[in-house]
Amino acid sequence: MPAPKIERHYPRWGAQALWQQLDALLPGIGIEIVASTDSTNTRLVERARRSSGRRDGPVTAPGQLDAAAREAPTPHGRRGDDVRPCLLVAEAQTAGRGRLGRTWHASPGASLTFSLSLPLAPPQWSGLSLAVGVALADALDPGMPAQPPRIGLKWPNDLWLLDAPGQGRKLGGVLIETVAVGERRMAVIGVGLNVRPPLPAQLPAQLPAQELASGCACAQELQPGINPPEALRCVAAPLAGALRRFERDGLAPFVDAYRRRDLLHGRSVRTTDADVPEGIAEGIDAHGALLVRARGRLFTLVGGEVSVRPAGA
Repeated sequence: MPAPKIERHYPRWGAQALWQQLDALLPGIGIEIVASTDSTNTRLVERARRSSGRRDGPVTAPGQLDAAAREAPTPHGRRGDDVRPCLLVAEAQTAGRGRLGRTWHASPGASLTFSLSLPLAPPQWSGLSLAVGVALADALDPGMPAQPPRIGLKWPNDLWLLDAPGQGRKLGGVLIETVAVGERRMAVIGVGLNVRPPLPAQLPAQLPAQELASGCACAQELQPGINPPEALRCVAAPLAGALRRFERDGLAPFVDAYRRRDLLHGRSVRTTDADVPEGIAEGIDAHGALLVRARGRLFTLVGGEVSVRPAGA
């Protein structure tokens, strides 16, 4: 099979070697590397929508799938069959998006920002962001089972570098969207990682209050000297392998690893859920929902519906 389109203007990314590694896991994958774009997730979501023949086609978070969307027309578009996987990497993003409409700030050379789109048909979608977080954390921080992890996972989609048990700074985040394309559903998995500290001139005029309070972490604190291309080579294949495993087995193979890195377990939290404004986080259930104990009861909170913050933050 001839290699799909690979951007050749950025040889330091090693796109050809990366494609050879990923094609074994995601056959037919294309790799595109651009200097700048508004948002890699936006680009791939729009591409999938064009393939469906519905420019304003539905985009949903996993667990909130619209059954009617499965009636979309036959795919067509950029490569004639746009349901093949695609890895889109941007050296800079001008309008990066995070969960719940938040902005992700990505500076050239300081961040790794990419999105991976692929057709996915797991037994159920719930917990996908947790599985992705586990794959990224294990790749960047393999550690030893007897050692406390350096990277913690903050439900449902953030990676934090731990300075002490239960305390740390944000290292990265995940944004997952899905689009119906014919009989299939495309998952678009966006990843943003801080790789090195940004230069003062690269800092945005306004940072979210939580990031101002806690500060930001970067991958160079774990692996001195690592750059964005090296970070991509570190996480890309483990992520692809985890997605195939999730498609086959769901969240179950990732639950224990997530619990080991659970940043919120045992901590006081506040949520935007009117029924559970605050309580004590007690981990996740088998489907990836957050368990919060409040008023003597155990509540189940579902991703995409709540925002969780440590109490006092």
